[in-house]
Amino acid sequence: MKQRADRADVVNGKHPRGRRSDGPRRRVELDPDTVERDLARLVLTVVELLRQLMERQALRRVETGELTEDQEEWIGLTLMLLESRMSELRSKFGLRPEDLNIDLGPLGPLLPRESS
Repeated sequence: MKQRADRADVVNGKHPRGRRSDGPRRRVELDPDTVERDLARLVLTVVELLRQLMERQALRRVETGELTEDQEEWIGLTLMLLESRMSELRSKFGLRPEDLNIDLGPLGPLLPRESS
């Protein structure tokens, strides 16, 4: 039982041996009712980041003329299908596209903001 109290102290910024830990600590709020949605949000955020990177890379390759017309079409269809599946999964978990954009504090948002 004492081990649990020590862990709680560390989360609250206190060291278990009476020393203060460096810097403020943020609590991780875990809610058993939203664990599945929160995990889906994290996974979909990573997938969305990779999707956007692949899309930018594909556009760069199209602009430089590295791809054949068939390859361009194949990549375009694949990216459209991935976006469609992402939309379905966001809907399933009640997420909006902006819910996947994690705020990194002073670094700003993880994903570029969508142009309106």
